[in-house]
Amino acid sequence: SSAASDVYKRQILTMLGGLALFLYGMQVMGDGLAKISGGKLEKILENLTSSKLKAVLLGLGVTAVIQSSSATTVMVVGFVNSGIMKLTQAVGIIMGANIGTTVTAWILSLAGIESNNFFMSLLKPSSFAPILALIGIVLLMFTKSSRKKDIGAILVGFAVLMFGMDTMSAAVKPLADVPEFTNLLLAFSNPIAGVLAGTVLTAIIQSSSASVGILQALCVTGAVPYSAAFPIIMGQNIGTCVTALLSAIGANKNAKRAAMIHLYFNIIGTVVFLSVFYILNAAVQFPFMDAMATPAAIAVTHSVFNVTATLLLLPFSNLLVKLACMTIRDSSEDVEAAKEDQEFLILESRFLEKPAFAVEQGRTAARRMAEDSWKALKASFEVLHDYSEEKAQKITKMESKVDRYEDELGTYLVQLNNKDLSETDSHSVSMMLHCIGDFERISDHAVNIKESADELHAKGLSFSVYAKAELRVLTAAVTKIVETAFSVFDEQDITKASEIEALEELIDELTKEMKRRHINRLRSGECTIEMGFILSDLITSMERIADHCSNIGVCVTQVRENLYDTHRHLNAMKNDQDDEFNKCLEAVRKEYLLP
Repeated sequence: SSAASDVYKRQILTMLGGLALFLYGMQVMGDGLAKISGGKLEKILENLTSSKLKAVLLGLGVTAVIQSSSATTVMVVGFVNSGIMKLTQAVGIIMGANIGTTVTAWILSLAGIESNNFFMSLLKPSSFAPILALIGIVLLMFTKSSRKKDIGAILVGFAVLMFGMDTMSAAVKPLADVPEFTNLLLAFSNPIAGVLAGTVLTAIIQSSSASVGILQALCVTGAVPYSAAFPIIMGQNIGTCVTALLSAIGANKNAKRAAMIHLYFNIIGTVVFLSVFYILNAAVQFPFMDAMATPAAIAVTHSVFNVTATLLLLPFSNLLVKLACMTIRDSSEDVEAAKEDQEFLILESRFLEKPAFAVEQGRTAARRMAEDSWKALKASFEVLHDYSEEKAQKITKMESKVDRYEDELGTYLVQLNNKDLSETDSHSVSMMLHCIGDFERISDHAVNIKESADELHAKGLSFSVYAKAELRVLTAAVTKIVETAFSVFDEQDITKASEIEALEELIDELTKEMKRRHINRLRSGECTIEMGFILSDLITSMERIADHCSNIGVCVTQVRENLYDTHRHLNAMKNDQDDEFNKCLEAVRKEYLLP
């Protein structure tokens, strides 16, 4: 008896070890798949059309690729929270995600193939998983390409997953002869007990694919009857909602509703499916209920349930939305707060779990920040020549918005930098972290120009005809350098970098000449000291804007070329007979001549 007890303990430990490998393999494979997609799958979801059927197919496709309905649903919660996706669009994706997650069960069911045929035996994962593991390790250890390394991680993850599955199956197989174990499984033939068991197991390990895999491993013992397997599978679909519900904590009300739709879909589907099934069973007495389930049967049941539930509830998707809205109601304060924060919600913390997509969201936010900074600067040039109180106030508001972008985007990018990023994404994050400070300082100088315009307007002062003409040339050159710098940042076009440096050099020359001319006018009495101070402030602000544009150009070039010595880069460009730079400088000197 003591020896038998030791054997059972060893089998339980082996099963737990197999489960650990299975879950780890699934995690590694899922991460590799998410990285190799480079945020493309998430972009497809984001650009979703209003077609319900297309939403279901997209949810199915994305989940089948990243192997996790929980991950897809959490992404959907993030999209809804950030206002990218409407609640009505989210329903179809959630339903499709439930179907997509059944792909894993079909792959795992291959482990149950029993055949002497050579080609059929090759379909067993135990036959091809070692080869995939070997290829994966070679790609991970001996290649430098981040894409090939990601493919290696996917192959190794799959092999570890299948090895864990085989280990679990081998460990539980002898338990078929243990009466206590078979009696425990028979207890789950009670539909309520089975649903609860499936729900709790999936809620704990946060993956319906993994809990279905565990059930398939148990089926190998030949001790799991269909009567117990059916309700457990239903419960597993409910348990997978826990991840999305946890993700919705702290989100806005629409995101909470998206998580509730996921829960309601699975609960209603389970209640309807089980009610119809057991009513038919009571009338007909299905003969297979006492037969033992197989891994393939589990995959079939999992797919049939999710496809049936989707076909049944898709026409009533709007009612699911209404039910979620009735559960979580809006207040007028929520509506106002949502309007104010909507722009910043693209920096969703939930997206950080899919770093490739989070980088895309960061780029979008950085572009918006650059646009707002540029709008503030253009408005400041306008108020300088044609003052308007309304425009002046808008500049201050835009600058505050840019400040908030710097705080929130900076924090987001720092968090993102700690994630496992591809080389390209890592470069993008470094570049954005360097450039957002320059965008913010450009908006600060826009406010400085606006303050000079305020002073001119308040005191009824006006520059001389000569000073106005010179300022027009300088503002035109500054406009051009800002447009070029922001274009270089947006398009990653380093060929324009020398144009930025030529314009920056020109603006330095223009400001020196303007200061010299101003001193001459001061000496001849054509200008006052007070006007001189205002002009000096304006010239300084514009000169510094050009410096920040130069920083942006240098940063994009250096990050792309993996160089981080700014002074050496600029010296090389300006002093080492750089033909492209010299051509650009001559061209802009001719274009921006002081009158």
